[in-house]
Amino acid sequence: MRIHNFISVIFHPIVVPTVGVFLYFLFIPLSFYQEQKTAVLGLVFAITYLIPLCILFLLKSIKIIHSFKVFSIRERKVPIGVMIFLFYVLGNKFQIMSMNNGSNFLDLAILFYGTALGLFLLYILFFFKIKTSVHLLSMGISTSFFLLLNYGYSFNFLWVVIICVICSGIVASARLHLNAHTRSEVYLGYLLGFFSPILVYYFL
Repeated sequence: MRIHNFISVIFHPIVVPTVGVFLYFLFIPLSFYQEQKTAVLGLVFAITYLIPLCILFLLKSIKIIHSFKVFSIRERKVPIGVMIFLFYVLGNKFQIMSMNNGSNFLDLAILFYGTALGLFLLYILFFFKIKTSVHLLSMGISTSFFLLLNYGYSFNFLWVVIICVICSGIVASARLHLNAHTRSEVYLGYLLGFFSPILVYYFL
């Protein structure tokens, strides 16, 4: 049980974006100034980790949620709604940066627009009383994002994609062992995450 909790924590949806952007800067064959990388990582960390964490503490203090694990659909609505807004803002920010200063931040715009879309679709399912795994949503997005990079650049990212798929299986197993989700909720979360960046890529 402890190992499953540990896996759920290190692959938490508010942790994955910062790790994903770090890996992007580490492996992508594009030249970014070190100052740009530091500023972007700081921005992503603040908006996708620190702000959501503060919001969760606030919601728990005013008893809108009873646990940081936000099990029920009712408890998930406000945090997910906030996350949709934050990820959309980040996507818009990187799209504007890409257009204004010539730096290729469009990849990151696709990543965060895709995440916002995935979370939006997940939110829509709330109205049908369907709860999906946000953990697997984030893993699906990671897999799809590096698959798109493999398609868009000559550099081979297939090994990163394979690692993402393996980690997705590990996370899915942990969530099922913790009885946090059913199999269908896990599969649905991953599929929503996987296809969201692809949709954004073809329409952006």
